[in-house]
Amino acid sequence: MNFNNHFRRVVVTGLGVVSPLGSTPTALWESLSAGQSGVDYLTIMPQLENRVLFGGEARQFTGAINDFGDLAKDTKKAIRKALKVMCRETMMAIAAAQGAVADANWNEHPSDPERSGVVFGSDYMLSPPEDFFDGMVKCGAGEGEFQYSQWGGDGLREMYPLWMLKYLPNMPGSHIAILNDLRGPNNSLTLREISGLMAVREAAQTIQRGHADRMIAGATGTRLHAFKTVHAVQWEQLANPECEPAAASRPFDAQRTGMVVGEGAGAVVLEDLESACSRGATIYGEVVGSGSSTVTDANLAGRRDQALANAARTAIHEAELSAEQLGHVNAHGLATPDCDADEARAISQVLGSAVSSVPVVAAKSYFGNLGAGSATVELIASLLAMHRGQLFRTLNYENSDAEVPLKVTQKDDQPAGENFLKLSVTPQAQAAALVVARCD
Repeated sequence: MNFNNHFRRVVVTGLGVVSPLGSTPTALWESLSAGQSGVDYLTIMPQLENRVLFGGEARQFTGAINDFGDLAKDTKKAIRKALKVMCRETMMAIAAAQGAVADANWNEHPSDPERSGVVFGSDYMLSPPEDFFDGMVKCGAGEGEFQYSQWGGDGLREMYPLWMLKYLPNMPGSHIAILNDLRGPNNSLTLREISGLMAVREAAQTIQRGHADRMIAGATGTRLHAFKTVHAVQWEQLANPECEPAAASRPFDAQRTGMVVGEGAGAVVLEDLESACSRGATIYGEVVGSGSSTVTDANLAGRRDQALANAARTAIHEAELSAEQLGHVNAHGLATPDCDADEARAISQVLGSAVSSVPVVAAKSYFGNLGAGSATVELIASLLAMHRGQLFRTLNYENSDAEVPLKVTQKDDQPAGENFLKLSVTPQAQAAALVVARCD
């Protein structure tokens, strides 16, 4: 079924980003087009036991009020007041969302609050160890045996009273809704790496079926965190720490060794095409297809290849495109040996004979895995490429792999095409796909 024939057409009119390549779409594009990596040795957290020495840090983002963009006086006051109940991931989400709002000229052409909403994704959010230090000391830590029986009384009294509000995964969406007076549909998703695409999908469908006129969608995430980085070391394939930082993330390359940890957030403004045209908005693309799938075997082990293939086929079918008509594929491109091989099988299945002609790009080569923030930042990268008519290269792709029979981009002089397919997948084989096209 082609949604365009039965539902309102939905377009992207605003972009916002916080990433290792900068905190504006312009900064992001300048780094992509220049082949400039955002991966470097860690500064915002200690290196981890010679296992994690570098990452994609959003170094320019400090959480200071000026990092949230050019704000109206009332909005600036509200953000400054709320900072005490925001963790870094929520701060990045707010900055990305307000960037998208500004880019869309939202405030110059306000919409009905009851017809405006937000769908925002995140990773699971964890407190850093320092949140517990004072309480632990109060209960005897460092002076002998820790007194567990004292924690509920003495220990918790040392905790910040509103501590829990900083780490609830619905807080990014809640803050965004309050700051922008969004009284319509509001949802928060915690689906790891596919959170961003699923947020855009839900927001677009909300507009398509007439339940809203304008939505903010996106996600925020991190793999740079005292606990989350430890989890990554325990459960995921990480890049060889002996690599040069900028050369460590090598999606689809035969010499890839694993993913690079990173952090970031991305947000887009979606709205009804008729509304966008009537106010003269910049239209970056139209959401024409989407899909999702989860596949496991009899032992509940994830089948990423099949899940990705299912999601991609659904999105392409909904867009009423053939594989040959795709301008490019923006891959998940995690840079691990296993995940890249799985994704390559999926893309090959879906593209068929077009696999040798449709270019595939992997933005994680520039900044690593931003957790839940990855997919939206990567989506924005392809929107910029399509808008400018030029596709960026995949960094560090030097040696082809027989298990990866894809046309991976190696140069910057290739057209981005009239549309693209964006893919994302989690280690548990939850997959999402989105097709975006130029708007006629």
